[in-house]
Amino acid sequence: MKNTMGKMEIRNSFLLLLTALVWGVAFVAQRQGGTEAGPYTFNCIRSFLGGLVLLPVIPFLDRYTAAKKPQSAKERRRLSAGGALCGLILFVASTFQQMGMYYGTSAGKAGFLTACYILLVPVLGLLLGRKCRWNVWISILVAVVGLYFLCLTNGISFQFSDGLVLLCAVCFSVHIMVVDHFSPLVDGVRMACIQFFVCGAWGMIPMIGVEMHQMGAAAWLQSLGSIDVWIPILYAGVMSCGVGYTLQIVGQNGINPAIASLLMSLESVFSVLAGMLILHETMTGREALGCVLVFAAVIFAQVNLGERRRA
Repeated sequence: MKNTMGKMEIRNSFLLLLTALVWGVAFVAQRQGGTEAGPYTFNCIRSFLGGLVLLPVIPFLDRYTAAKKPQSAKERRRLSAGGALCGLILFVASTFQQMGMYYGTSAGKAGFLTACYILLVPVLGLLLGRKCRWNVWISILVAVVGLYFLCLTNGISFQFSDGLVLLCAVCFSVHIMVVDHFSPLVDGVRMACIQFFVCGAWGMIPMIGVEMHQMGAAAWLQSLGSIDVWIPILYAGVMSCGVGYTLQIVGQNGINPAIASLLMSLESVFSVLAGMLILHETMTGREALGCVLVFAAVIFAQVNLGERRRA
């Protein structure tokens, strides 16, 4: 029995590591796809693709897992409310993130700045009366120093694009709190599917009202005729949204949440490596030090030192 449990934990840890890799490389896809298709168009299409990919996953999970299929009208309303709210927040967060990269934030830097949501979540929890461990506060201070080295490269002010990505991290923090509220009550994959369709529907508003209006319908359609546009869109939609989320659901089964969060936070490391290998991005020594400090803070914030002492 112990050997079986050990093998399952190793397998699921590998799945979470694979999830981090998928999400980390997605920053490169977002940088390329947003530039080619436009940030609003990219987000809209990728969100609809993510929802479509999850549609066949739902009956599979219903058959082979203990999925929380809604049984009553109240449960269906709760599921719809959770998916709609998460979709709206995801739309705002992903728009800030995509616009930040569109205006110049590199894929690697965007990955690290987005990872700050792990530090912001405990702070938001204080507003709900949840206590915050002392190591989290130290992590926040370390992250602030890291952000200084990472972002404040031209004086004492943030670049506009970096500020947009930080706003994205704040929105993702709110998104995590909302998911934390609804996830014990509804089926996670169903809520994710609704979330992506809602996010895509909201994304149609700026896509049509801004990008399609400015370019003209014919030019807009022509911009989607290149394979260089669809490869990043397909990766972000199918792999990042659909496959990545499914791997997370399966991988977290039986894994300590702190360890799972730690493994998935490695997406920031993979985003830097992918940016360097695929986009040939470079980082100065100052920016690299900032990345190290932010990532160290993210790791330290996930360690429950009280539990380790008791153990």
